[in-house]
Amino acid sequence: MTHEHCHHCHHHEQVSEKSVKYLFVSFLINMLLSVVEIVGGIVAGSVALIGDALHNTSDAFSILIAVIAFKIGHKKATKKYTYGFKRAEVIGGFVNLILLFISGLYLIVEGIERLVSPHPIEGWLIIWVSVLALLVDAATAKISHHHAHHNSNMKMVFIHNLADAFGSIGVILSGACVVLFDIYFVDGLIALLIAAYMIFQSVVSFKPIVNILMNAAPEHIDLNKIEKAIKKVKGVDDVHHIHVWCISEHDVSLECHIKGSDLELVHKVSELLEHKFDINHCNIQLEDTECCHKCEL
Repeated sequence: MTHEHCHHCHHHEQVSEKSVKYLFVSFLINMLLSVVEIVGGIVAGSVALIGDALHNTSDAFSILIAVIAFKIGHKKATKKYTYGFKRAEVIGGFVNLILLFISGLYLIVEGIERLVSPHPIEGWLIIWVSVLALLVDAATAKISHHHAHHNSNMKMVFIHNLADAFGSIGVILSGACVVLFDIYFVDGLIALLIAAYMIFQSVVSFKPIVNILMNAAPEHIDLNKIEKAIKKVKGVDDVHHIHVWCISEHDVSLECHIKGSDLELVHKVSELLEHKFDINHCNIQLEDTECCHKCEL
């Protein structure tokens, strides 16, 4: 019986240290912007502006999580954390998701209250604060856009900041309705739209994050296809004890037992898994007799 571990590395364009520094600066600016929006929203009486601030705060922490992930992603595995620290990003994302959902619920309550009983708001104040927010969101989106095509962290930062920019445009429209038409209910309507987006994003993101934390097989992986493909490899008599899970968002791992007598089978199967299923970590145990374990897990 032979037990061999195979590891294949996928090379992606790395996010530069300069880009990471820019992201951290963006986090600080976005947090400062959130404070300005919250104060402006309280002074102007705009729940839409406060809602945009809450959304912006959530996205600012998403930026911080991305920065931390890039930093700790280079840390080597230890005897205690044998898989390394890549799941810190997933855990942080889960916490951020819960906060995003709670903020959305708060905005729904406030938005409905404003629709039922519109409050006077300072139109020009929320317009100018939202214009500032729009400029910051556009700048942050620009910073993350370069790496968004090949790095999911950067892609999420880009999408979130792009959405923030549209949210700021919505708040500007709310302020314009007050200034031009003396209409106040739009503020509550914009708040509900922002809340709907926040809750939608949190609900959509919930399952993928929980699946990673629960060691579930990725959605795009079909275990039956993997089993059939391995059995077609010449020299493989049987395959069992197949487990597939994600160490992080991109690192898919697999372990299995294959029955055969040729040590070269380990290499052949690992190459198959990498090129056909994009599984870049595999732990393959070669057996020349019946498995001595029950292999129930």
